[in-house]
Amino acid sequence: MITLSIIMPVYNEAATIVDAVERVLDVDYPCSVELIVVDDGSTDGTARLLRAYAHRGVQVRCHPVNRGKGAAVLTGARRATGTHVIILDADLEYTPHDIPTLLEPVLNGVSEHVFGSRVFGLNTRFPSFRFAVGGRVTTTVANMLYDSCLTDMHTCLKLIPLEHFRALALSQEGFGLDTELTAMMLRSGMRPYEVPISYNGRTLLQGKKISWRDGFVCLWILAKVRLRKQLELPVGPFVATPVVVPMPLPGVNLHGAEEAEMASAAH
Repeated sequence: MITLSIIMPVYNEAATIVDAVERVLDVDYPCSVELIVVDDGSTDGTARLLRAYAHRGVQVRCHPVNRGKGAAVLTGARRATGTHVIILDADLEYTPHDIPTLLEPVLNGVSEHVFGSRVFGLNTRFPSFRFAVGGRVTTTVANMLYDSCLTDMHTCLKLIPLEHFRALALSQEGFGLDTELTAMMLRSGMRPYEVPISYNGRTLLQGKKISWRDGFVCLWILAKVRLRKQLELPVGPFVATPVVVPMPLPGVNLHGAEEAEMASAAH
């Protein structure tokens, strides 16, 4: 049985977090779903707004200080109990109503790994030409390095079995986790199935946190992972028997003590 864990990393998104969570809860999913929101040390009242969702089954974890988007995603993955996991930002650039479309190839047995591709000019709005072209350039480099044929390696909506996500042993704590995830998947032989999704990009003035410097970090990670020994992941049909509770889920922990202990242990 397929079950899904949606991980939502959040940092200073008080202006959009309520709308983002409500949109996730409003979707009619074809399987059981849990939502894990990880507040990465926000200082703008985001955590306070999330308290209202305790009775709605949303799990909330807090980092006492800002550690980076990748660190927030990894914290969420440690708490996940679904057979599959997907990352969804809280900035409203992506819509959770596309998630059932990503689940279809998994439910139909077509592929266990599904990417939502932002097809330039089709149900999309990129903040600028350079953002769109920059993503295509890094995607082309990834395809050349790994002999793949992706159209959008930087899409936020990446659906992957939780077992495989954890087996990749990801380590990037910033925005580089997105590149590392794709690179490690390609390096291990995975070839994601792509489906079109909608996208409404933000500008830097509207709060977009990625800059041109992240493009160079992306290229460095792509090259670094390419030089690693190929990772052997479980083969054959994916089978998992986790304990999963459909929404509504257990209560909310807004103290972050457990995550702080895990962070100290990791270092």
